[in-house]
Amino acid sequence: MKSEESTYWTTEISPDSFSKGLGLREAWQKRYLIWLFIKRDITVQFKQTIFGMGWYFISPLFTMFMYIVVFGRIAEIPTDDIPQPVFYLSGICLWEYFSECLTAVSNTFQTNAGLYGKVYFPRLVSPLSVVTSKLFRFSLQLSTFVLVYLLFVLRGVHLCPNWYLCLFPLLILMIQCLALGLGLMVSSMTTKYRDLTNFFGVFVSLWMYATPIVYPLSYVTNPTLHKIMLFNPMTAIIETFKYGAYGVGQFSWTALGYSAVIILILLFIGISMFNRKQKFFIDTI
Repeated sequence: MKSEESTYWTTEISPDSFSKGLGLREAWQKRYLIWLFIKRDITVQFKQTIFGMGWYFISPLFTMFMYIVVFGRIAEIPTDDIPQPVFYLSGICLWEYFSECLTAVSNTFQTNAGLYGKVYFPRLVSPLSVVTSKLFRFSLQLSTFVLVYLLFVLRGVHLCPNWYLCLFPLLILMIQCLALGLGLMVSSMTTKYRDLTNFFGVFVSLWMYATPIVYPLSYVTNPTLHKIMLFNPMTAIIETFKYGAYGVGQFSWTALGYSAVIILILLFIGISMFNRKQKFFIDTI
């Protein structure tokens, strides 16, 4: 009798685990692609520019001056006794990072349509690289805020940073997850309904005014409006950062925990919709 030969399987099919079903494991296995996409995104931003990285310093300063004139001088909105340049820059840096990540992720399918149609790779690599590459610009804008902050400290302005500022990395992670979750949801819907892109742009612009960027949360004295604003997951993030940097504002573990839960839910829904839509993306784009 012939001896039985050992059989070696080249492919094993098994039920998807939770992380594999969301595409997270596959994206992690191809993490080198994320690094390549990050380098591509950063390099492209500086091609054929006059000031290069200088724009990242100029943009928040111009926005800050505009806010000082419109909201500080004309509207005379208080800033909780915090110098207006410092107060506005803190909100500008965080909000611009969030809005840029959100907009870029929401355009994932359209931006990478040619690449997606030619070669297969984990599609989550692209949006993950976007929120990571935007950190480079955010770090430059944040350095502008730090310089202005130190300038006022040296001038004798009493600012009281505290240990809540140690939550800053967590706040950035929450911003990334919120932008990723919502962006993937919008990207999944706009592949079929293109006009939603215009609506989404208006929505993001209006969202900023529903977030305490140009005014402190204490300025909202109406109890109903105050509660409504706390439903905004960005409110707790902005207020926590300001409270940690200035010692002024409203901080609540409950509000921050609520934001974290909402963000995780939106992230799960966004990734699920994205993975389901990517199977038919080429047919609808």
